[in-house]
Amino acid sequence: MSTPSTTALVLDLAGTFAFALNGALTAVRAARLDIVGVVTLGMITALGGGILRDVLLGALPPATFSDWRYLVVAAVGGLIAFALTRQLERLSPAITVFDALGLSLFAVAGADRALAFGAGTGQAILLGTITAVGGGTLRDVLVRRVPTVLRSELYAVPALVGAGVVVIADRVGIGGPTWALVGAGICFLVRMLGVGFRLNAPGPPGSGPGRGDEG
Repeated sequence: MSTPSTTALVLDLAGTFAFALNGALTAVRAARLDIVGVVTLGMITALGGGILRDVLLGALPPATFSDWRYLVVAAVGGLIAFALTRQLERLSPAITVFDALGLSLFAVAGADRALAFGAGTGQAILLGTITAVGGGTLRDVLVRRVPTVLRSELYAVPALVGAGVVVIADRVGIGGPTWALVGAGICFLVRMLGVGFRLNAPGPPGSGPGRGDEG
């Protein structure tokens, strides 16, 4: 079994921090939780997708519980968001930007980790996507709203694209940090274009235009 690359670790930790900020800010805005609730929701958002990925890969115990840096980074992100809530809220739309960053970084880090553990092409792309959307889905369920991945502007699609870039680059022999950053950049760009132009994945015929509100 291969050891995940340094690139995957760096991207994973960066995504963990971004999603921790996002989850904590969401807790403040949507649920008005105290410091324990804010930090807890930030950590769940940051760590949920990675735990699910590692369980599916059979990489046990999950990296979250075998590497102290994940828990520390997630906790610090949640605490920073709690302490600087007013300042971060002025950076409109801070929550959406942090969510897009976490989505992008986790998509490529998840795909890279899956490749390191010998996953096939399709499986690696799927696991990258699960890593990206898993934590946000748990976040939304806990604050009692329909998960963003089911209702919002191009959420899973950018993750699939970003993970796909990493996996395809690896398969053709040009994988590495550069293509990981390219994949993350494309994912972030597609996600933000979806938000900015309210673009949605196709719905059932005759269902009308999808609603892209962030709720």
